[in-house]
Amino acid sequence: MFTIDAHLDLSMNALEWNRDLTRPVSEINAREAGLSDKPDRGNALVSLPELRKGNIGLVVATQIARFVAPDNPLPGWHSPEQAWAQTQGQLAWYQAMIDKGEMTQIRNWTELEAHLANWNQGEDKSQKPVGFILSLEGADSIVNLNYLEKAYESGLRALGPAHYGPGRYACGTDSSAPLSQDGKELLRKMDELGIILDVTHLCDLAFWDALEIYKGPIWASHNNCRALVNHNRQFSDDMIKALIDRGAVIGGAMDAWMLSPNWERGKSTPQERNVTLNTIIDHMDHICQIAGNANHIGIGSDLDGAFGKEQAPADLTSISDLNTLPELLKQRGYSEADVKKVMHGNWLDFLAKAWG
Repeated sequence: MFTIDAHLDLSMNALEWNRDLTRPVSEINAREAGLSDKPDRGNALVSLPELRKGNIGLVVATQIARFVAPDNPLPGWHSPEQAWAQTQGQLAWYQAMIDKGEMTQIRNWTELEAHLANWNQGEDKSQKPVGFILSLEGADSIVNLNYLEKAYESGLRALGPAHYGPGRYACGTDSSAPLSQDGKELLRKMDELGIILDVTHLCDLAFWDALEIYKGPIWASHNNCRALVNHNRQFSDDMIKALIDRGAVIGGAMDAWMLSPNWERGKSTPQERNVTLNTIIDHMDHICQIAGNANHIGIGSDLDGAFGKEQAPADLTSISDLNTLPELLKQRGYSEADVKKVMHGNWLDFLAKAWG
């Protein structure tokens, strides 16, 4: 079934992990044998051939570069200008993939319709370009609002103001503060440009500020439920209700620590914790119970988002295995119509309203 994944850090993997994403994951992992500079070496799940194999024809693909102040222990760049330059290198990689015919950028509904028509023509997807919508995860690299306009001109269509820790515009996971004045101005400018607000990673205080200030389309590209795994990275039921009221779609994230309480990185394993794709459906189903329907859930896997197979659902050998989700959803009582909503329909309906 045609599938949309609303969160993949493709350019980060290409440039920071030095992965040639035009190759199968088996080749990527073989080339990483013996490397230990990153915890997930040899455990890659994502590449462009694997996306095609799984009929994942449209993704939301990120740029990401954090600014860190001198007292911030997180990894990142020491100035917003350096962070901006990093995102522009990532943009150059996407452009190289476009030039090679591996990917095609989607900036509006007309381009999306054309891509869907091309993708769905014929059974063989092996030579088709994967469509991508460009998103920025964390706004630290937006030096000032003029740079947001530059980013929009380059095709940026979604933005999450925060990532981990304190950011220049908003506090994210494991930090807490209301939106700054700069953050409020960023949201107003996003609204003016028509850039989708991604509320993933916003701390609770910034989340509620953002929903009050920003009037445009909102989604949560990759987020799960606090009621099932209690952590500030997840959404509370009240937050989920507010997003449903705004017509948002929430993409199920597949990082195992978000799916299993008290996960210990480097010690816990998906097998011992029984983290599988069915665990993702638990979170999707929780959102459906709050909504009373299946209109607000989708996939935002975040696979290879600084973790790999060692911290992903145990029944995944590559991202192509997302094509097993429809049968699992049916086994959980989801109708064929609702399965299509989860795999692609809700994201397409959202974009039709946002861009139509």
